Amino acid sequence: MRCSILEEKAAIPPAKDAQQETSRSQEQKKPPAAGPIEADDLTWERTVEKAGKPVAVMFYSPACSFCHQMEPYFRNYAGEYGERVLFIRLNILSSPWTSERLGVRSTPVFMFFCNGKPVREIVGAVYPALLKKGIEEVLLQNRECSGGKNEIDYDITGYG
Repeated sequence: MRCSILEEKAAIPPAKDAQQETSRSQEQKKPPAAGPIEADDLTWERTVEKAGKPVAVMFYSPACSFCHQMEPYFRNYAGEYGERVLFIRLNILSSPWTSERLGVRSTPVFMFFCNGKPVREIVGAVYPALLKKGIEEVLLQNRECSGGKNEIDYDITGYG
């Protein structure tokens, strides 16, 4: 008799499991949250130098308390400006070649790149408003990064 009771209970799934399955399927349908991409020495050229849009890079160290302070703001701006700017994080301890090449000597350092070249740098833990202003200025001043063109509208001749 015990076997038949157990078989009946096993045949009827509990209601909680059905609710959990529907919530899991809904979670899978949600788009992934926008956030910074983790880069390293091997992926630097592909992700930053050959990017088709402006890039904001946060150079950080896992032991840096100021990096931990600034990271939520960097992630927030990645969600806000993610369509126009590519946000990258680079650990300077695991990627020393790139950080040495760019002269990063302390953390956090925020560098902004246009066409693979650094155009602006912010060093240290700054007010979040300054970081946001830096992102906006790079977008406004570097139109060639965001898809516009800066053309010279005058003729250059040898005569004044």
